[in-house]
Amino acid sequence: MQIGAPSLREILRETGLLITFRTKGESGKMALSENDYFKTLYGIIEKKIGDAVDIELYHNKRRIREFVKTAHKKGTIVIMSNHDFEKTPSKEEVIMHLHRMIGLGADVVKIAVMLNSRTDVLTLLQAAKEFPSKLPTPLITISMGNLGKISRLAGGIFGSALIFAAVAQTSALGQIELTHLKQELEYLHLN
Repeated sequence: MQIGAPSLREILRETGLLITFRTKGESGKMALSENDYFKTLYGIIEKKIGDAVDIELYHNKRRIREFVKTAHKKGTIVIMSNHDFEKTPSKEEVIMHLHRMIGLGADVVKIAVMLNSRTDVLTLLQAAKEFPSKLPTPLITISMGNLGKISRLAGGIFGSALIFAAVAQTSALGQIELTHLKQELEYLHLN
């Protein structure tokens, strides 16, 4: 008799699972057509693989709206994300992108930017601080690069609802390993 491997859902039990599929346009490994990208996302929510799914902002807006409606009907949380791997946009641009995501129906909005200077750290944190806290939409802000580590640690103080950490190998510049993150947050009393 062969016993099957436990499903990810059985292993995680009550822990929420976010499914993210990054296309090449957002620094992922695979270039997909619009049709294949949305086919992949619909497959994720149809099979109820995760509790939440990440959708990239730069795709066709009509198709994003349709997907968000379907995801909500299926009980899936939608995190909408935007990544800039070259620079940190102005504070106003960051806030504009966040509002655009809300307008498309996102349950959670996420923006990740590349830091090229110390001022860039402050720009993103200021945008997070000024993003209307009265809105019911949680915000995730990420600064990429070594300088960005401070924004990952202090993001919660400025309104960011989540920190991405690596269990083993980091997947993004400036990402902190989970064991270090726990220690640093405890030391800073930010948890």
